Amino acid sequence: GYETYQKILQEAVMELRTEEFSDTFNDEDRNREEETAYVTDCTIESDMELLFPATYVPQESERVNLYRELDNMERESDVMEFRRRLEDRFGKIPRQAAELIRIVTLRRIARTLGIEKIALKVGKMYIYFVGDENKAYYQSPAFGRILTYLQENPRRCHIRDIKGKRSLLIDDVDSVEEAISILTTITSLQVS
Repeated sequence: GYETYQKILQEAVMELRTEEFSDTFNDEDRNREEETAYVTDCTIESDMELLFPATYVPQESERVNLYRELDNMERESDVMEFRRRLEDRFGKIPRQAAELIRIVTLRRIARTLGIEKIALKVGKMYIYFVGDENKAYYQSPAFGRILTYLQENPRRCHIRDIKGKRSLLIDDVDSVEEAISILTTITSLQVS
């Protein structure tokens, strides 16, 4: 109830700020705010094996609780504490679980870049941006960094526009760790 209300409220405020009243916010106000104002969450889809294996966490109810806990994490310190507790209880974290845990970091970085959705499929990363109605985003430093990355990696990246929905395709992304590395690189780029 309350969490859903908070999410709807955040989305409404973001929509008003970035669409209807974008011209009332001056550049200084925009720079002061985190660039996360363009999206409230980033959805991740993948064909990779991202899970807590039954051989690692035998109880199904425990696995469900771990998935829920992980889904609600925001801060890197929470992720580190989660990893520590997992290792204490269940031992060395298997590759599939480690990649799943990295999704929290991927989502956080993606939000700072204004990315609405990421799909990691068949060794490629598809990055989906907000709609055209959010004009402020396409003039933001976040989108500028993405364009800079595209210009610096023309053989690896391809911009797409399908039915008015913009996305960026990046080749050779075989892990969540690699996706994080790419987005981290993008966040560090200077806008030209």
